[in-house]
Amino acid sequence: MAYYAAILYMEKPELNQEYRQAHLDYLAVLVEQEKVHLKGPFTDGTGGMVVYKAESLAEAQKLAEEDPYVKEGVRRLELHEWGI
Repeated sequence: MAYYAAILYMEKPELNQEYRQAHLDYLAVLVEQEKVHLKGPFTDGTGGMVVYKAESLAEAQKLAEEDPYVKEGVRRLELHEWGI
């Protein structure tokens, strides 16, 4: 198991509230499945970060791309393996 940091840069702040609950619900399911290590917004409002636990970069990419914020273009995804 490895850790992957998904940096979610704000792209469309006008849509943030519209998709916020779907984003939070999606992450809540992944927390229950122990696929999320850490998550939270940046305090400057520029986006946030989710640290996924996954077997591979491909799995982490799939998890991150299914986030409603990413799917709807509200946030731009940047994904990196994270050393802990």
